[in-house]
Amino acid sequence: MNKIPSVNLADFLSDDATRKQKFINEIGHAYENIGFVALKGHFLNDTLVKDLYTEIKNFFDLPLATKEKYEIPGIGGQRGYVSFGKESAKGKKEADLKEFWHFGQYVKDDPKKAAEYPENVIVEELPKFNEVGKKTYKMLEKTAKYVLRSLALHLGLEETYFDKHIKNGNSILRPIHYPPIKTEPKGAERAAAHGDINLITLLMGAQGKGLQVQNHKGDWIDAMAEPDELMINVGDMLSRHSNNKLKSTIHRVVNPPKEMWGTSRYSIPFFMHPVSEMKLDVLENCVDTENPKQFEDITAGKFLDQRLKELGLKK
Repeated sequence: MNKIPSVNLADFLSDDATRKQKFINEIGHAYENIGFVALKGHFLNDTLVKDLYTEIKNFFDLPLATKEKYEIPGIGGQRGYVSFGKESAKGKKEADLKEFWHFGQYVKDDPKKAAEYPENVIVEELPKFNEVGKKTYKMLEKTAKYVLRSLALHLGLEETYFDKHIKNGNSILRPIHYPPIKTEPKGAERAAAHGDINLITLLMGAQGKGLQVQNHKGDWIDAMAEPDELMINVGDMLSRHSNNKLKSTIHRVVNPPKEMWGTSRYSIPFFMHPVSEMKLDVLENCVDTENPKQFEDITAGKFLDQRLKELGLKK
């Protein structure tokens, strides 16, 4: 595959069994072969998207001292602000050229889960920031639920298999700012090559050049979405659970050409995580003589903990 396939969630949500199956086949084929799709028909509307970009630009334009008030020690960067140069890709010593914010789960009807997660951080200077962030989080979580339902059917599972694992899950909405590049980066990239930790990632802001995906031949291909599309990829947790039937693809955000160094880039991934107790053990129906079990049993919480340490976000 040298191009990211495009699918429309309206097909899956329709009452037409043929259209629904077409979506399952298309997304299943894409995730078995390249691990990425561009998705139309999601639950974000233009007004919400516009409001979100306005709010996150307003936040990242605040003075550094103001932003740093919202950098909370001791939580591995899981909520609030993470300042420039704090995160590096697994196995890479140079930090990524980015700063970011984390919105986390809005727990309903589960005091135990509410106590397990850090609280969301309120930005006092921007009255609409948290409200717009919460609305976006909810719409992306809803979109992700239906994508996972289609993948459950593709894997031969009951359609709502993932629902119980993602309800009040440890998902994260991460607005990222890649600031203008002022000096020659010594081996650093806006986001070095990496695979995502979680089940699936829904990415807003992949309209401009920069995001690249590595296909199975090792070639880097540009992943560019239309304005009404989200880029959605498989993360390591889902790859592991499906015995690598669904591929978690290595991707990166490359630095722009020198004449564009003076420009910022914004992108907003939603990392769909399950609850920490979910067992990521390889599904039995993804194992056969040609595809023996490739991964040890582990829970989502333990796997996340391991990876945050590898990324330098947790000691």
